[in-house]
Parts: sequence; structure tokens; C-alpha cells
Amino acid sequence: MKINGFKIKYSAPELKKKVSKEMRQIVLIDKEHESYKNLSDGDKKALQYLVNAARIINDVALEMDHPMNLVQKQALEVAAEKSPYAANALKLFNSLNGVAGSNGVDKEPVEIFEGIHQFAGCNFYPTDLEVAELAQIINKMLDAGKTDEVRKILSARTMVRRDGDELKAIDYTEYFADEFSEIANELECAAHFTTDELFKDYLGWQAQALLQNNEEMDILADKHWAEMQNTPLEFTLSRENYDDKLTSQLFSDKSLCARLEALNINPVPKDMLGIRVGIVNRKGTELLLKFKEEMVKLATLMPFSDKYEQCVGGKKGLKQTMVDVDIAALTGDYALCRGGITLAQNLPNNDKPSLAHGGGRRNVYHRQVRYGGESEKTQEILKKLVIPELHKYYNNEYDHVFTIGHENGHSLGPDSTYQTAVGIYHHIIEEHKADMVSAAMMPEYVKAGIITEEELKSIYVTWIVKRHFMKAYPEDREAHRMADLIEYNYLHEYGAFWFDGDKKLHVDFEKMKSGARSLLEKVIEVQLSKSTDFAKKFVDRWTEWGEMLQYISNFKQSLGIRPYIEIVSSF
Repeated sequence: MKINGFKIKYSAPELKKKVSKEMRQIVLIDKEHESYKNLSDGDKKALQYLVNAARIINDVALEMDHPMNLVQKQALEVAAEKSPYAANALKLFNSLNGVAGSNGVDKEPVEIFEGIHQFAGCNFYPTDLEVAELAQIINKMLDAGKTDEVRKILSARTMVRRDGDELKAIDYTEYFADEFSEIANELECAAHFTTDELFKDYLGWQAQALLQNNEEMDILADKHWAEMQNTPLEFTLSRENYDDKLTSQLFSDKSLCARLEALNINPVPKDMLGIRVGIVNRKGTELLLKFKEEMVKLATLMPFSDKYEQCVGGKKGLKQTMVDVDIAALTGDYALCRGGITLAQNLPNNDKPSLAHGGGRRNVYHRQVRYGGESEKTQEILKKLVIPELHKYYNNEYDHVFTIGHENGHSLGPDSTYQTAVGIYHHIIEEHKADMVSAAMMPEYVKAGIITEEELKSIYVTWIVKRHFMKAYPEDREAHRMADLIEYNYLHEYGAFWFDGDKKLHVDFEKMKSGARSLLEKVIEVQLSKSTDFAKKFVDRWTEWGEMLQYISNFKQSLGIRPYIEIVSSF
């Protein structure tokens, strides 16, 4: 079957297998959920308007991701009404939220249509633009004194298009003016009905930020968002830049980087937008706040803390809110389920200007995502790959505890100028750093009485089995998985864990503590180097795919790994 002239790449049996045997569901809350029933009538109405906004942002993200996404999706929707084959192709499209993407298992991207491929710069840049030409055009424009336009081209919030033999940048608020206007209207309606004054205020600022080509409005919206600790509803317009791989490649051009630095231009990958909507879970939030209380102290314990300024501690103190949320909608960037789905977020990221202007951060945890595991397969993995004495320590709830440490870890360590300076390794190194902050600082939570020594063992065992027992060699773009691979190899070589003759896991818990601290020091050194070459050597050194990893991968795949995710939303 062809859709708009492009043949679907998979046969009917192949598609059926992908969307049935290889796809699992993340079921979000509905109107029967207890958290929804407990809302006031006003907040119930507000929630629906926020979900409407989430639907609109999905088309924005599809346009950002690939120029063919919207037309192919619309054509698939029409074809799916009559054809089960097209319906399955549409289901796969909705899982990837696009025409192509990684599934976390296969080395090559999953491409739904023959002849439609991914681009390094997504649709943020002209799809025929490669890094050498991008650098050449930027140099030429700088020679012509067009510094301000170059600054816009290399900012996080512009779509870039050709303009003769140059490039021009179009701010998101202009490129997506119609969609942003619709979203702003939905937010204003939600603000009218919500019962919480702080949330109402934030929605007003966020609506205005969507209507104005003014970075100051984003700053104000982010500041108000990060201050909400006790609001009943959660709404996030997320801006993260994992998908744009083209901008990051500029950091390999040393002469251009030096020229940009002299002009105070910091190339930042483009933001992919998403919306999260939910209801704050009070009980789950209580645990997060216990961890929050330790963050200023942890900042003083970070390696080489005298060599950089942190966002936490000193005169800055701690500006951070944390909430556990029952999720009603995940769209746009959140719905790009390409090899995984995010458990939590710590925003704004370090590259966002609100942090430089005194704003705080907000951590949001996704309850329905973390409870979407496959317990039967986990038991098979434990039986095959872990000594019986350690089985009692595996518990998914402690993966959540590790994630709390990870998200808090993004607030600690060197700032964005150090992070982005390692170029294409930026996200791998930063996600790895956050992991190691969590692993290395967990003993401090024992000292504080937040967790016990036995619970620390559960955190370490669950971390190894859930994250380091990998299903396949990760792609470079899979920052979290590349970080897992680094950690596996380093801690295994350090002797923190090993495998016996029967290929079953053993753990030395004391070496887990010291090894995590040692590896945290090394990753901070990478960020402080501000060197792409140093980062490359580090990543290359610790991302070997050895015999035991392949054995684990083979076994996990024999269990029937389900790499595709369907987000089920009832609102």
C-alpha cells in the first residue's frame, strides 16, 4: 500500500506483530480515577481545556520533527477507516509520533515508509543542510556583519529556512502563530475555571509567552511555573533539545566555536515542544520533598565544587519545587516513544534563560509511566541472570527512588556553558552525570534517615538489573542508554559487580558506593574540560559492548521485548 505515493515498508504480518506482540500500553488516568473525582468542579473543567491544549501541541511537534509527518499522518487516518493494514501503520506512527524513529532495539531507525528518512536537524533546519554547509553559511554571514541573525539561527526557539545563499530564523511564535494562538486560548479558559490562584497566574503568563516573540515572556512563565508546589493541577509546556543533532555538530569546528564565543553566541540545539497535563498526587509528593531537603548539603559534596558555580547552594539557596503527578495527557515531545518514555523531568534545563535570571526548577514525576512495567519478564530475568540472594532487593519502587536522585542530580554540578561545550556528547554526559549524582549521593540519604541501608541495596540492585541489563546496543542519540552502558562497564571493571561461571550477577555494595563516587568525579572532569575530544575519549573508552552484555541482550530479546509504546488517554 502507498500513502501519498510512499510505500509502507512493512508487510501486514510484520506490522501486526509490531503493534500487538511488540507494543505495550501506558494507560493514563480517566474520569473514574480517584484523583479526578477529588477535584473541584472548576478544576475538572480546567483540566479538559489543558488536555485540549496538549492535543494542539502535538501537531507542532510533528512539524518540528519531520516535514512529512503531518501529511502522512492525515493520509493514514483516512486510509485506516477502510484498511486494517493502514490502521496498524497508523498505530505504529502514533507510537513513534512520527514517520521514523529508534525503537531502542534495532540498530537502524524504524522507518514506516520507503524513501522517508530522519534528518540530523529534524525539520528545524532545511533537510538538505549538513553541518559543513551550516558552518560555511554562518561564517559567511558573520563576515557580512549579520551577527544578530546568526544569534537567532543558533538559538533554541527558531525554525531555520534558506534565504538565497544564506539562512533566516523564524521564531516559534511566528512560525506556529495559529497553533500557539489556539493553545493560548485554551490556557486562558483553563485559568478562568481553576480554583488555584497561583496556577491561574502561571497559565496567564504561559498564554502570553505563546503570543509574543519575546524571550522575557518565556522567562516569566518559567519562573511562575517553577514556584508551584501546592497546586491541584499540573501543566507543563516542555522545551528540551535532545532531537536536534545538527546544531551540536558545530562544536567540532574549533575555529567557528572560537569566533562565536568571541561574539558571545552560544549555539543551542532546538527545543522540541511537548505538553504534560495531570493532577498532583499529594502522598507521592511527600517523599520527593524529603529528598529535596538534602540538596543544598549535597551541592557542597559535589566533586571539584570549588571550580564552578552551581545552581544550588550558597547565596542562591534552593529554588526547586517537586511533585508526583497522576498523568492525564502526554503529547508532542513526551509522545515521541522512540525506545522509551520519560519517567520524570527536571526543568528548565540549564540552557534556559530563566535560570540565569533568578528562576527556579520544577521536578515532575509520572506515576502512570513508572507503574507500566512487565513484572513476569522481570522475574524471568532475575531467575536467569541474578544470584537468588539478591532477588529480594529488586523492587520497581526503588527505581523511582533512584530517579528522584537522578532528577535532583541535574540541578547539581557545572552549568550549561560546561555542558554544551562538549558538543554532540552533551546529553550523554549530562544524563550520565545525573545518574552518578544519584548513585554516589544515595549513602547520604541513608545518613539523613530518609532511606535505610537495606533500601540502599535495593536501589543499587534494581538500578543494575533494570538499567544496565540492556536489551540492545544503544544508538548515539539514546543519551540515557549510552549513559547506562558507560556505568555498566566502569562499575564492572571497578569490581562493584561481577558475574560468576553461571553468568549470574553478584554485587559488592561497598564498592558500589566508592565506584559511584569515583565515576562521578570522572564525569565532572569531562564537563569541566569543555572539550569535545576529551568527551569522545571518555565515551569511547567506556562504551564497549562485551560478551556478557550480548548474552544479556540475547536473553532479554528471547523473552519478547516490547520496544513500542502506546499511550492510552481517555480525556
